[in-house]
Amino acid sequence: MKKKLALALAFSMSLALAACGSSSSESSSTEEAEETVEETAAEDSTEVSTDAEAEEAGEEETAEDAEEAEDTDAVSVMTYEEYVAAELDTQVCVETYVQATQSWWDDTITAYTQDEDGAYFLYNMTCSEEDAELLVPGTKIIVTGYKSEWSGEVEIIDATFEFADDGDSYIAEALDVTELLADESLEDYQNQFVSFTGMTVEPSTDANGNEVAFLYNWDGSGEAGSNCDLYFNVSVNGETYNFTVESYLCGEDTEVYQTVTELEVGDVIDMEGFLYWYEGVNPHITSVTVVG
Repeated sequence: MKKKLALALAFSMSLALAACGSSSSESSSTEEAEETVEETAAEDSTEVSTDAEAEEAGEEETAEDAEEAEDTDAVSVMTYEEYVAAELDTQVCVETYVQATQSWWDDTITAYTQDEDGAYFLYNMTCSEEDAELLVPGTKIIVTGYKSEWSGEVEIIDATFEFADDGDSYIAEALDVTELLADESLEDYQNQFVSFTGMTVEPSTDANGNEVAFLYNWDGSGEAGSNCDLYFNVSVNGETYNFTVESYLCGEDTEVYQTVTELEVGDVIDMEGFLYWYEGVNPHITSVTVVG
């Protein structure tokens, strides 16, 4: 009986120890699993942080690359020779000096500019009214726009500008091109400040068929007081040319405008102006002197 009881007690103790061993093993496994999860989460967090930093660095590099690309695409300041060689409808950038401007209007201005090598006609350049007042003759500006052509006139359109801060200034002297009027090389001086000497006023025909010394508008459709452009014919060496007083450049209150309205057919005159082009030479005259 005692033997059976002892055996029963021994068996019971074995079962208890086995249960304890199993519980301890399960607890150890659970702790190891929890540690593994924590380590994995930490690793994942580190990877996410590293990925975020890499992405941010990549974005910064992309922004820097874009800025560098913009700098690379920016057009460098051209010499006049490079400007002449540039294709039409391509972007150009020039340093030049204001010689005269037309009237400011609607945040744009048209300017006649020149340097020692050549001249540029800046058509409807973006400009505030305050800056327009600063575009006095001699002012140096840096212009960026697109080279274009209209009826033979080569110009810069869609332009913006900034003032050069080096204090440099330049006023062009009029180049006498009278003897080049019938020469193909005259176009090489397009938009420059030029002079014409000893030219004779030839008749124009107004809207009523009358011969007159000048016309209000190209077809005679204008009238005094309407601030129209003036058109008049002049001749030299047996050839006749049509010149213009551009009213946005030299309006009714200017001396040249008033002088032209007083011309008579047969007058001999000297002139200065800008060598504008429209289906051939069509200077914008700024000064007229009757010499005979």
